[in-house]
Amino acid sequence: MKRSEQLKKFWEEQLEMKREDSLPNWILEKISYHEKRGSKVARITGKGTLYRAFEDENQEVKVEYNLGVTFFVKQGDHFYHEEDERMHQAIFYKNTLVEDKEIQAPTKMEVVPPIEPIEREDAGNMRFEYDRRAAVQYAERWWNDYNPEYRKFDVDCTNYVSQCLHAGGAPMWGAPNRGQGWWYQNENWSYSWAVAHALRWYLSGANQGLKGKEVENPSELMPGDVICYDFEGDGKWDHNTIVVEKDNDGMPLVNAHTDNSRHRYWSYEDSYAWTEDCKYKFFRIGE
Repeated sequence: MKRSEQLKKFWEEQLEMKREDSLPNWILEKISYHEKRGSKVARITGKGTLYRAFEDENQEVKVEYNLGVTFFVKQGDHFYHEEDERMHQAIFYKNTLVEDKEIQAPTKMEVVPPIEPIEREDAGNMRFEYDRRAAVQYAERWWNDYNPEYRKFDVDCTNYVSQCLHAGGAPMWGAPNRGQGWWYQNENWSYSWAVAHALRWYLSGANQGLKGKEVENPSELMPGDVICYDFEGDGKWDHNTIVVEKDNDGMPLVNAHTDNSRHRYWSYEDSYAWTEDCKYKFFRIGE
């Protein structure tokens, strides 16, 4: 049997409902998470895309592939699609699948950059009208792809959110000082453009141009707004997402990069990086 056929059979068997010997995996965890929220995954479709294959010294063939899954979610009388992509590694021995595991993406950059205070005179007079629709359209277009006009980062969540904000009309400023402003220019960028911790503090400190108004409840957010995550509650902000839609209860659904996802429930409790100590910041953009 071909490797692709073995993988297809493996996932079909793993996702059979009420199968007691199913191995723990993020797809089943996603289904359980929706059930806890009171919604139901009515249907699942998936597609695997080969990334690379190599044979090691033990004659095992390791195949790395991208697994894209679409969840058709029913929430009351409302339906929506949630999409998620994860990297996996399948191990074959003598052409037989013996193991499959998720390759967990990094969630934070090694170095947390210094945050310089933002002075009013530095930003100049940069007023802009935020085009939420354009920001969301960009977020939907590039949620599982990478705009060649920008660099792709291993931890790409903030770079992606910054691109969405810029598509909505947010003005750049501060180049070439990486510790100042918010900008991307000629294969160089500010910390706030690409580092989750820096963007979180930039949004709360900026007074002109791109700035965020902090709100207390995620239900107050609108499409085009930003959520920041400190998964471990240690003061180092790890992740950013952009709101693209609201669910039937008026809560945000978000898009993100690194683990590429679309219309994911805002709290991220289904992420392996999430802990009970997780802290959030909710920012209304352009106000």
